[in-house]
Amino acid sequence: MAKEIILYNLAPGVTDEQFKEYVDTEKGPYIDSLPSVKRYELVRIDSSRSGVVPFRYCGIVHLNSLEDFLNIDTKTEEYKAFTAKMASMTSEIHVTFGEEIH
Repeated sequence: MAKEIILYNLAPGVTDEQFKEYVDTEKGPYIDSLPSVKRYELVRIDSSRSGVVPFRYCGIVHLNSLEDFLNIDTKTEEYKAFTAKMASMTSEIHVTFGEEIH
């Protein structure tokens, strides 16, 4: 199964509580509603074995179709507005795509 994996930190001034509210009420339901998405999950990273946490958040989008996600769902005006709002709330965003192997 294809996945979009997004690593990021919150923008200065955005609290974990504010972001959780946004995820629960807007971001999560919106991503889950996209036809190419099987499910969305978000992990807040609190610690690591090395003691270094370069990214506090890891979003994982489980995709039914990477092609449809990239060529249809992310091309709408609604998606563009969503990414603009996300950009205002986050920093250091790294978006990757991969295929589940186990």
